[in-house]
Amino acid sequence: MTSQSDTIAAIATPAGTGGVGIIRISGPEAKTIAQKISNRELSTPRKTLFAEFRNHDQQTIDSGLVLYFQAPASFTGEDVVELQGHGGQVVMNMLLKEVIALGARMARPGEFSERAFLNEKIDLVQAEAIADVIASGSEQAVLASQRSLQGVFSAHINEILSLLIETRVWVESAIDFPEEEIDFLSDTRLKQQMSALHQSLKKTLAKTETGVVLNKGINIAIIGKPNVGKSSILNRLTENDSAIVSDVAGTTRDVIKEDVVIAGIPVRLLDTAGIHKTENPIEQQGIERALQVQQQADLVLQVLGADDEFESQIKPQTNHICIINKTDLLSNDEADVFKSKHANVLLVSAKHKQGIDLIQQAIIDQVTSGGLNENSFTARQRHIQQLKTTQYHIDAAEQQLQLNQGELSAEELRLAQQALSEITGDFSSDDLLGEIFSSFCIGK
Repeated sequence: MTSQSDTIAAIATPAGTGGVGIIRISGPEAKTIAQKISNRELSTPRKTLFAEFRNHDQQTIDSGLVLYFQAPASFTGEDVVELQGHGGQVVMNMLLKEVIALGARMARPGEFSERAFLNEKIDLVQAEAIADVIASGSEQAVLASQRSLQGVFSAHINEILSLLIETRVWVESAIDFPEEEIDFLSDTRLKQQMSALHQSLKKTLAKTETGVVLNKGINIAIIGKPNVGKSSILNRLTENDSAIVSDVAGTTRDVIKEDVVIAGIPVRLLDTAGIHKTENPIEQQGIERALQVQQQADLVLQVLGADDEFESQIKPQTNHICIINKTDLLSNDEADVFKSKHANVLLVSAKHKQGIDLIQQAIIDQVTSGGLNENSFTARQRHIQQLKTTQYHIDAAEQQLQLNQGELSAEELRLAQQALSEITGDFSSDDLLGEIFSSFCIGK
């Protein structure tokens, strides 16, 4: 971490040519630097002024708007100034060079957001949500990221934290005042507290797992024997002729990758070579890649053909959705009998565009525990890990309570609180902060 006494600056708009380019400056010298470069008096915060931006020789570099935010009423909590000029890369670099010559230094990636966090303008979850908004791959992900930025996720964490602190106080009071007649460690209220903790953690963990899916998307492998219609299903899901479809088996020999948004979730579909025995070395290589993709995928669509002995091939697995394609070849009675025996298997006909909506809904149900709603928020894998660590220590604390080991239970609850606090950044190491903010854009 570098000193917050430095004044930092960066180009806040993307590289390239555009109508507007913005230089962002934050720190104790931000106002002074902006006044020198614009030759305007920034006496009124949040008032937009037109100015010519000049270099040390008083040559005009550009012209545009100056906007001053006075500390602490700014994004970073410091004095912040934006110089809004024309969006050419050369002119932006010239303007930034002059700002640095006047006393600022180049900001590190994510340093503006880092200062906002250190100045308690946002918590760590909200800081990460800023990067998530920028990187969102769907409209649903944007809205969910905004909910995290507005504090929806943090509110869930703080609810658990409040219950956890109350439970710690209850347990530690039993340790500090052993002469009391009430046995706190076996008290009904304490059991209710622990039950409430478990329920709140379970609910938040499920929402967080959905949030990770919204944030990073999922990889879905389409697996099956040759000529069962894997490529046809890919084409229906992407609504595009992404893969060649033919009655000839073995058309797909390499992995075909297509990105699509399904009900707001960014999805990468991976169509693979048909898995079968072959002496053809090219097909063998395609099959090896298919098996590798199957192992690495978040979810697998196992496609079977209704024109084959498909019932013997149905093998339910936790991250698999079993699909029977070409069901237009089955009679209504055959389909009804099959449905009564295999309720979780999907009957579709990619050729006739039947059942594709069932596949989409099954994907959503599989990866979001029932679907997205207006309370969904984005999250990251580290949040899941910290919640699971919190759960581990709470379980350990409960075990110690059952053994009437108050001191050990209190320690486990302290570790649970520490793990939970790392999510919002109330407790965090410099290494963790460095890792998080280094992934941000410069200027954010």
